[in-house]
Formats: sequence, C-alpha cells, structure tokens
Amino acid sequence: MNDSTSALAPPVADGLDLLTQPFPGASPYDTYVHASVLNTLQHPLTEAPDEMGFLVTTQVMELWFTLIVHEWRTAGTAFAKDDLDAAMDALVRSRRALTALNAAWAPIAALTPSQFNGFRAAFGRASGFQSAMYRHMEFLLGDKSPGMLRLHRGDGPVHEALGETYRGPSLYDEVLRFLHRRGLPVPEHVRERDVTGPYTSDPGVVEAWRQVYAGPQHHPLLALGELLTDIAELVTRWRSDHVMVVRRAMGTKSGSAGSAGLAWLERRAARPVFPELWEVRGGL
Repeated sequence: MNDSTSALAPPVADGLDLLTQPFPGASPYDTYVHASVLNTLQHPLTEAPDEMGFLVTTQVMELWFTLIVHEWRTAGTAFAKDDLDAAMDALVRSRRALTALNAAWAPIAALTPSQFNGFRAAFGRASGFQSAMYRHMEFLLGDKSPGMLRLHRGDGPVHEALGETYRGPSLYDEVLRFLHRRGLPVPEHVRERDVTGPYTSDPGVVEAWRQVYAGPQHHPLLALGELLTDIAELVTRWRSDHVMVVRRAMGTKSGSAGSAGLAWLERRAARPVFPELWEVRGGL
C-alpha cells in the first residue's frame, strides 16, 4: 500500500465517489424501475405471517403474465409479417419468462390448511381466475370464452383491452396462417375460422405438423414446433402446479369466488395447449 491509498477508502467508480455524492432526487434506478412504487403495493389485511408472501407471489406472477403477453403479441405480429426470426426470438424470451413464472410458486407452494386459513377470509370474493392479464394469456393461446370477457364489463379500460385480444387472432392462429404461407396444408376452414371461439384440434393441422416433423430434423419449422411445444408444456405445468398448491392448502373446498375450486382448476389444467403438436407425435 502506498501513501496515497488507504484500505478504508470507499470504492470509486469513474471518478465519482458513489458513497458521498447524494442523488439530487430519486435515484436513477428508481426513476427507471419504479421500485418505490412497487414496494408500496403490498397491503396485508390480516396479521397472518404468510399473507405477505401470498401477496408478493401473486403480484410477481402478474408481472410475469404482463411480460409473457407482451412477447406473445410480439411473436404474433412477427408471424403475420412472415418474420420467423423475430417471432422465434420473442417465443424464446417468453419461454424464459414462463420458466420464471413457474418458479414463482415456491414461496406459497407448501402452505398448510391452517396457514392458508389464517388469511383466506381477507380475499372476500377475490380469486385468481379474475386476473385480466392471465385472461389475455389464455385468449392468446386460443382459449376464448365470452363469459370470461363479460366478467370484466364493469371495468371499462380493462374490458376494452381484453376485448381486443378476444376478437383478434390467437398466437396459434398466426402460427397456422404462417405455416400455410410456407406451403403447408393448413385447411382453409382453420385459417378462416371465427377467432372468437375456442380453438379445437383439427386433423388437417395434425397433417401439416406431421409433414414438418417427418421432414429434415434441423428445419426451422421443426424448431418452431418444438419451441411451441416447450411453451405448451410450461403453461400446462403452471396450471398443474396451481392445482397442487390449491389441493395442498384447501383440498376440495369451494373457491373464494364461488367456483368449484379444485375441480374447476383441474378441468382448466386438462385443456390442451396447441393440441396438434401433441397428437402428431403418435403418428410419427
């Protein structure tokens, strides 16, 4: 150590002593991330020690929903422009976000009935199925329901935004139209279907995917099929984990908003995502 330095000297970055120069207002970090806003959004209604974890977990999931919806919309727009590279990039980002979403269950995955009951009454009639952003996700997957749209009619901006997603093509609709433009035999009645209805499996689409999977194993369209399968699997795992969390915390009790609770979630979890991508494997 020479005379001009000291072991106790504060760190210096680019000539600016970060420990002694106060920010003139909010930190640049907070100005960009708005952490001070995020950190004011947790308002437990009970003294139960597990309620804070439940609130934070739910809010974090809402943020992941928002990112996934953003990426799926980006991918859908790219498919409509025949830009496979941009679409694949967005889908890869959404796969990472889905992986993080699934991991977000950890803080509340092992709640006992007693722990959950410590704050459950504070929900009132609130329930996760009322999440508008999750409904955007399901609509983008082709799981359309006018009843789910009507639930939000009392909140004008939310209902209008959700209605746009409901009336527009799903991500999978855009994928199938793209495959048709690439020369694959996606039936016209699928391409021209009423996109406000729930998507159901079609044997013609199975055949289109069969041609993809029977072809070169390093073809870009096969890579697309596998990426969509990854996404479908992650969505299904999230739904299944939701079932397990509820089963562990409350068994077969009715849901907080009057739904059938576990039975309703089990039916939702059983719905296939991109069904032909699973069906085609049995015929290869």
